[in-house]
Amino acid sequence: MSQFQFETLAIHAGQDPEPATGAVTIPIYQTSTFAQHAVGAHRGFDYARTDNPTRTALQECLAALERGSHALTFASGMAAITTLLLYFKQGDHIVVADDVYGGTYRLFQRVFANFGLEFSFVDLTDLDATRRALRAQTRMIWVESPTNPLLKVVDIQALSALARGRGILVGVDNTFASPYLQRPLELGADLSMHSTTKYLGGHSDVVGGALVTNHAALYERLKFLQNAAGAVPAPFDCWLVLRGLKTLALRLERHSQNALEIAQWLEMQPQIARVLYPGLPSHPQHAVARKQMRTPAGAPAYGGMISFIARGGRAMAEKIAAATKIFTLAESLGGVESLIEIPAAMTHLSVADSPLAVDPGLVRLSVGIENVADLQQDLDAALESV
Repeated sequence: MSQFQFETLAIHAGQDPEPATGAVTIPIYQTSTFAQHAVGAHRGFDYARTDNPTRTALQECLAALERGSHALTFASGMAAITTLLLYFKQGDHIVVADDVYGGTYRLFQRVFANFGLEFSFVDLTDLDATRRALRAQTRMIWVESPTNPLLKVVDIQALSALARGRGILVGVDNTFASPYLQRPLELGADLSMHSTTKYLGGHSDVVGGALVTNHAALYERLKFLQNAAGAVPAPFDCWLVLRGLKTLALRLERHSQNALEIAQWLEMQPQIARVLYPGLPSHPQHAVARKQMRTPAGAPAYGGMISFIARGGRAMAEKIAAATKIFTLAESLGGVESLIEIPAAMTHLSVADSPLAVDPGLVRLSVGIENVADLQQDLDAALESV
């Protein structure tokens, strides 16, 4: 179906009507095992940890949306990253963005460092600094773009060119952008990763993860590791993400429109020291974002995530978060509803007392698809209350 456009692929890729009954919606194949014709002779499925038809449909759809050849889905985004790290061996070195999700930092430094993997945390927006961080043992550069929570934008094409020919993989956590706004494989990356919990599912009702690649040998090894380690998603979880994908294009348009309007308004508010949003000309990598974050139709769009720093530090940040009525104080992001959180005390608590520690006055918004005037009024009332 590669000849079709994004919106069509999101609804149809991997999702032909079910042949036995003609069901238009992919069934939830809620089974742990599959009947075999004879020993070793089956219909492509033998045990649900290895494969499941609902999961296969989701993987085919995700591969199509990322313009990749192969996709694997997992029980969570962290399960996807964990399985990827099992690909490496003791002594291998990985260069990591110096502004990553707290759970990613925790997994790298407090789990896999104990097994002999080595990590360097670098500002990947600085190509010279990235180049200096590379070693003979470097096997991967791990990117978030936009990053979580400072929303730095990494030039994926330039970084991929730097890694090319050195035997270094480039993996991109594409969760904040989604394949609707950014397709890392088309920019030269080797892997695109998602927490499908976020924009792909889109309704805050599922937890999952995914890896997409164009490299057959890499896929086969990751597929083996997925089956061996076993962190696979349930069929119902896969079905929920498939359902979410059908409206991804519509939702990301609204998320992006709302976020841009709110970010522009926030820049004018005296209680806020700085607004971080790739769509603002004030953003340090706005030019990179404008080039790299584009809808399939070619229009620049910057997603639904905004961070800002309150002038009054953590005390003011917490008061703002507590005062909102529509923005719900909660972790996670990417759902249809708007969320607000304090990263230093919530999603990024695990990087406290580390070089990646987050400004305690930082507030992160996941801007939903509600009416933008209502969202702005909610934030205005919260800012006025402090």
